[in-house]
Amino acid sequence: MNRRVLVDADVILDLLLAREPFFTAAAELFLLIQDGAISGFTTPVVFANLFYVLCQRMPASEAATALRKLRLLLGVLPVDQKTVDRGLASAFADFEDAIQYYAAIGQGLDAIVTRNKPDYKAAEIPVLDAVECVRLASA
Repeated sequence: MNRRVLVDADVILDLLLAREPFFTAAAELFLLIQDGAISGFTTPVVFANLFYVLCQRMPASEAATALRKLRLLLGVLPVDQKTVDRGLASAFADFEDAIQYYAAIGQGLDAIVTRNKPDYKAAEIPVLDAVECVRLASA
């Protein structure tokens, strides 16, 4: 079964910035996405945050190029008024995580892939790190 997952910013940054010791798992996850074994998604909020972080480390033109390549691999989930309202009414300590979660729930995704698993304690769908997601997809 092809899992549909939301990939959070931290996992994407692990890939784009080759952050060790997390790079290998992120690269394996994105290879599975590239090969179609997993369908990956994120939100516009993540793209905006990624651009900001990448621009701290490289010229804006390089950051934009990296995000254009990323966009070829990941679908972008809608974030609408209902998503924002659910996030604002939620018990999530981090509003950005609430937006990610409710965008994923709203589109019926199977899981969230993040390194910030404790931030999703109340999640009703699995919250996995990249290693766990790769293991499940490879099983």
